[in-house]
Amino acid sequence: MVYIIRLLMIKIKTYIFTVLAALLSVTTVFQPGRLNAGTGAPSDQQISSQNIARHIAYLASDKLQGRRAGTPSANEAARYISGEFKRYGLQPLVPDYLQSFTFVAEVKLGDGNSFQLDQSGAVGSTGPRSFKAGVDFMPLAFSSSERAKGAAVYAGYGISAPQLQYDNYSGMDVSGKIVIVMRGSPDGDNPHGRFAEFTEPGLEIQNKTIKAREKGARGVLFVADEEDFQRDSLSRLHHDLNFLDAGIPAAGLSRNSARAILTAAGVSLTDLEKRSKTSPLPLLLDRVALDFKTDVVRLNRTSVNVEGIIRGSDSALAQQYVVIGAHYDHLGLGGTESLAQNPEGQIHHGADDNASGTSALLELARVLAAQKSALKRSVIFIAFSGEEEGLLGSGAYTKNPAVPLASIVAMINMDMVGRLRDRKLVVGGAATSPEWKALLEKLDGSLGDRAFKLTLQDDGFGPSDHQSFYVRDIPVLFFFTGSHDDYHKPSDTADKINNDGVRDVAEFVREITIKLSNESERIAFSRVQHQTQPAGRGFRVYLGTVPNYSDQVDGLKLDGVRPASPAEKGGLRAGDVIIKLGNMAIKNVYDYTYALGELRPGQEVEVVIRRDGKEATLKITPDKRQ
Repeated sequence: MVYIIRLLMIKIKTYIFTVLAALLSVTTVFQPGRLNAGTGAPSDQQISSQNIARHIAYLASDKLQGRRAGTPSANEAARYISGEFKRYGLQPLVPDYLQSFTFVAEVKLGDGNSFQLDQSGAVGSTGPRSFKAGVDFMPLAFSSSERAKGAAVYAGYGISAPQLQYDNYSGMDVSGKIVIVMRGSPDGDNPHGRFAEFTEPGLEIQNKTIKAREKGARGVLFVADEEDFQRDSLSRLHHDLNFLDAGIPAAGLSRNSARAILTAAGVSLTDLEKRSKTSPLPLLLDRVALDFKTDVVRLNRTSVNVEGIIRGSDSALAQQYVVIGAHYDHLGLGGTESLAQNPEGQIHHGADDNASGTSALLELARVLAAQKSALKRSVIFIAFSGEEEGLLGSGAYTKNPAVPLASIVAMINMDMVGRLRDRKLVVGGAATSPEWKALLEKLDGSLGDRAFKLTLQDDGFGPSDHQSFYVRDIPVLFFFTGSHDDYHKPSDTADKINNDGVRDVAEFVREITIKLSNESERIAFSRVQHQTQPAGRGFRVYLGTVPNYSDQVDGLKLDGVRPASPAEKGGLRAGDVIIKLGNMAIKNVYDYTYALGELRPGQEVEVVIRRDGKEATLKITPDKRQ
């Protein structure tokens, strides 16, 4: 699924899943259920564990290479799903069942990268020295494709924290200069140290780059930790869809290159690293000048949602729809979202995340298609792609829906439903309709000894595709059986799936779907009065904004704002694009995250937005984060 340790969204997602797992009292030991226990041969009227196991075995197989959105393996998975829809008799909701969307999928080096050290001011200079891209330096994936030329400043760890009496920019005007910084802090990367908020995995380099940019630097260079540059993460382009352009050139620098620059300036890298542990003061490298150019090419890919429909039997209600969804994409061969050590090149099978939900979707499509005469409202089935990239597929659907969004009665999402243990099941979105809780408890109570131990979560915001519907004022439910140690690792394999558990979750969803399809009145929608703010960068404030991760815009687009939040009270609303927060220009979600860390509770701040093509300035007073 989406949310984010290394990416901001992965951090949020992992945070929420950890909370949900705690509520389930999840242990790290899992005993798989007996495959096909008590199911017998599949029938048209019953959800089949045997079919579920077959779907998961294929989708999570080595052949499909982890189903990364926009790759041939994901396209093969889409063909498989659409073929099953056709075989079950579902009508295509869109031509050939496939709705395509395009996104920035990877970055590569262009031909225009260069780096030259002007050491004419150095004693015994031998003239300018050139560095080679990929060997001596590497542009960062979020670097602007620009030239940076000027004097150089060594700025230690690149931290500006006057509140901690530590400022690597103190007394130094770096405007127009190129800043050289190290990763880490005087505490190293201690997650409990006083500098922990400046060294968060997945945010550190971005935030230090933003700090250099806000200080006026023309460019920023990060010194590698590893002597062998090719072993250092700075030597690799790590694509992040939510941070495509930092606004200044940025690159990683090998230690040999850093030594060459600093030696020409008359100082030692080793001595400076030792000094930075105790003294934050920056150093102007006045004997040298740097001239580097970054050229980063962003490559688009196309992926597809798979969409089918069972038309309702009631002429009056058939134009209303229940949507059942599950994302079928995963992490492919690793990447920044992986939580494995050395993940690159390893197949991330994604059996639970989310071949399990996809298999449940397929079985529901098969069984409900055989019972279509019993469905008064129409039922739409969507296998989403691009969820791991930031809810891209569901975002694409809700921006270009095949049916009017106002005609969607409810959306039910299944994500990671393959590890049912002790009958414990989380259902999110339980307060997005005033009728959900009573319905869920009644249907669960009818299951007898197969009833679930339900944990009902109110919020419609969350780390999966239901959020894209909730922000459009559609009641949602999100089914989830708990996180585990295999999350976002190659070890999330089919042999660990509780296929009977997936069957039982799918049966529960079937009963809910039939109920929704046949009620004379559609269920009501309600907004959830709730504050949830993920940990990150030492946030002290709460605004109540819900960022959009799927649209690539200059600024931060909002999917929504929470009821009664400072954002709502200040006039922000869904669809607004924040382009400035306080004194800081906002280009992306990382800028916004950084700017939040600069705010103080109770201190009014101006927010500049773009709404309907026009700019407007609002005033918001942040609350203290709960």
